[in-house]
Amino acid sequence: MNTLLDAVRTGRCDLVTALITPLTAGERRTLLPELTALRREIRTWDWSRRWDAEPTLRALHLAGAACHTGPAAAASWIAARDLRDGRTRDTARLAALLTARDPAWRADVAHRLAARTATVEDDYPLIRALLHGTGAPAPTTDGFVHAWARATTTSTDTDTTTTTGRRPRPRPRPCPLRVALREDPYTAELVPRLFETTEPAPSLTWYDNPRTPGRWPAELAHLAAEGTVQRRTLLTGTVGRLLRGGRTGHLAFYTDLLDVLDLTTDERAEHTADWIALAADAPSPTAGRAQQTLTALFEAGRLPADRLAEMSAAVLFRPEKKLVRAQLVLLGKALRRDTEDRHTLLPATAAAFGHPDTALQEKALKLVAAHLRPDDDALRADLAPDAEQLGPALRRTAATLLGAIADPAGGTGTDGYEETLPAAPARRPLTTAGRSVAETVELVAALAKTDAPTAEETETAMDLLVRHAHQDRTALAAALLPALADRHWAREDAGHADPAHLSAPELLAAAVLGRLDPADLSPRRPIHGRGFGQHCIHDALQRVTTARAREAALRVLTAPLPFLLATPTWDCGTLEPHDLITRLTAYARQGTTPAPADFAQALLRVRRDPQAAAAADALATGEGRRLAAWLTADGEPAPHTRHVSDQDRGPRAWWGAQRPTVRRIVLEIPEHLVIQKEFPAVFHPLGRPRTDTPRCWHWRGQELAHLAVLPQDRETQAVWLLPDLTGCAIEEGRGAGEVLSRLAELGGPAGPALHLAVATGLGARHAEDRLAAVDALLVLAARRELDTALLGRDLAELLRLGTVKPNRLADAARTAAATGAYATTWAFLAVALPAVLADGTARGAGELLAVAADCVEHRGPGDPLPEGLAPAAARKGTSQLATQARRLHTALTATTG
Repeated sequence: MNTLLDAVRTGRCDLVTALITPLTAGERRTLLPELTALRREIRTWDWSRRWDAEPTLRALHLAGAACHTGPAAAASWIAARDLRDGRTRDTARLAALLTARDPAWRADVAHRLAARTATVEDDYPLIRALLHGTGAPAPTTDGFVHAWARATTTSTDTDTTTTTGRRPRPRPRPCPLRVALREDPYTAELVPRLFETTEPAPSLTWYDNPRTPGRWPAELAHLAAEGTVQRRTLLTGTVGRLLRGGRTGHLAFYTDLLDVLDLTTDERAEHTADWIALAADAPSPTAGRAQQTLTALFEAGRLPADRLAEMSAAVLFRPEKKLVRAQLVLLGKALRRDTEDRHTLLPATAAAFGHPDTALQEKALKLVAAHLRPDDDALRADLAPDAEQLGPALRRTAATLLGAIADPAGGTGTDGYEETLPAAPARRPLTTAGRSVAETVELVAALAKTDAPTAEETETAMDLLVRHAHQDRTALAAALLPALADRHWAREDAGHADPAHLSAPELLAAAVLGRLDPADLSPRRPIHGRGFGQHCIHDALQRVTTARAREAALRVLTAPLPFLLATPTWDCGTLEPHDLITRLTAYARQGTTPAPADFAQALLRVRRDPQAAAAADALATGEGRRLAAWLTADGEPAPHTRHVSDQDRGPRAWWGAQRPTVRRIVLEIPEHLVIQKEFPAVFHPLGRPRTDTPRCWHWRGQELAHLAVLPQDRETQAVWLLPDLTGCAIEEGRGAGEVLSRLAELGGPAGPALHLAVATGLGARHAEDRLAAVDALLVLAARRELDTALLGRDLAELLRLGTVKPNRLADAARTAAATGAYATTWAFLAVALPAVLADGTARGAGELLAVAADCVEHRGPGDPLPEGLAPAAARKGTSQLATQARRLHTALTATTG
């Protein structure tokens, strides 16, 4: 027995095979304890020794698989990850050891191995070897089917012929897929499974042309032609897989297979209901194929009017203009072929009345007008409710055709138009006074397990900890200790914690528990940055929050504060001046010296109200006088400067091409002298001159919390945010829009920087960022802070520079208008449109004009023609730009007389 173990340790697989082969099942089982012990020993080896132990692992894997007599245990040993290395295993030797086993045993092991998703592809040769000669069915797991398809695609046979006297050397020669499928005994069994796996086998799509011999679509069609696989099996399997849906790339193989099968008219007609379902809900390419199939059925006279109506009601609801346009063409053919079908088809055509594209609405309305007869009163009554979805201009045309049509807004036209804006977000008060120790402990324990707490949660927890530590630190510590038992820094034997690794609430909690060294909290100790770019504005904002938390923690240990001065009044971070004055009065009455960083943060948060300056000055303290000056002149943000800069998008691409430069708007903030001279040093970066030119790398997820550092200075924060927003517009950046939508809810002036930030966000690459920019726009409009002329001028400049693309702006503007803000949307589009009309070739210009026309048709009279619209409307042709320019021109001239 030791001889076998020695052979395993030395990696002698040939000797292991020779020693195990003559053993009985009982003798093999007696070897398992030693082999298992060796496996445990190998797990303890360090990586350097493990790297040299590949022969041992191979021999151990072989010996253990051969010695296990239970199929479950054998399969578990064979598939074990810790017994594998990076090299291809000797499947033939292991299979030879197992072939003497009972066929049922081998089939059981094979099926168990096939059920292991992580290893089935590596074990596929062994599974096939174990199944050989057993008569057992093939495994049908997804992993095995994928492995079978891959192995069949890449299978080779060997040609050992040689013209020399040397030993013959195998030479791989590709085996045609057709031969491999014909010779494989499991082909008829596994081909149907190709359509049942969750995702298609990757090897199925290894082709350029699906009709090329030797590729899966062509060879499956050949199998059906020769009878190896039933044609109906391929057809029903393919259609069923398409109905299940999935990504477009995953469905391409199945649609290609249908093309290669070249379905007959009867086969197409048999699955009419399936084609209608695919045309309604499948991804666009698949829906287009289904639409073409149904069109072929119509041309063959095999698609009744009621099925065509069912199909149309679904397709005309889709957003893809190409599909809708093709469906309207098909409906036109059907109506011309049999005029009596109009009672069935015209109501289906009316589904296009609700399409976002007014050109398609107009096409559907013309189709209805062309086929309605004078005596179709009942049909007109049926169509009238659907016509309410048309745009205002088309609705008037429909009223002439169909009779009276109610205005969906409840009026009779645009004369009574009223702008509908969402309500401005309501601010919530942030209250901490009167909250119990239990509430404090619950909040702190929750924040200790949160990666990105909100500013509201952080500020509430900090003030509560300071208040209760001032009242009874011992009682607070006793309540905190069990709640934070899972935090390593809270243990009594943990020693002093490192402040650099604790969040703001954790710093104060650690101070209450006595887990911090006051020397580590000294203002002279540097605060290490958390991001790669330690000089970026995000790092500077984080340092301010950290410095204030360290300061408060130090005061807990030395001179406890009764409460914090900078705790916001509102959830957005704003501090009302009367609250700060009240707190400073209480400090003076108790003889408490304000903490410098806390007071500086309070100044940055206080709402600037010059009328409160007198009350602040009446405090007759240094802090009161500083507050009075801040409320009048010292707190005013410095005006920024603006220019256009050429900036390289980045380094050369991997193939050597230089990326093009981008002209972009750059904002620069001058030095804020009051912050530089009178605030603590950690605040100085906030008052230094900054340019938005370089984009920084920093920890994501904290930007929303950083907004609460300067909640009354949206302009400065907009300048800081602009690089990220520009990256979202001209590169692949994303996520800055969420910050923009929250920034619009803060206080302070809504000036040029904020408007430029909103304009840039409206042209972001990703839809979620554009949607957030629309939210910001609507918030400003609801609070009557939106300057539409300024926003329009910014958009015009960004369109000329190429930062904002017309098609993206059109999507954002359409979303804003759909909320009911047609007048607001038109007000800034009217200023921005000349930049698009001057070019006339920009992608999406027609879409932008369509949104503008929608707005004018809804809001009614009042504005002159934008510059360049008249020449664009005078163009001949049916391009979207010319069509929508004419539509906008008609709407404006009709309303202005």
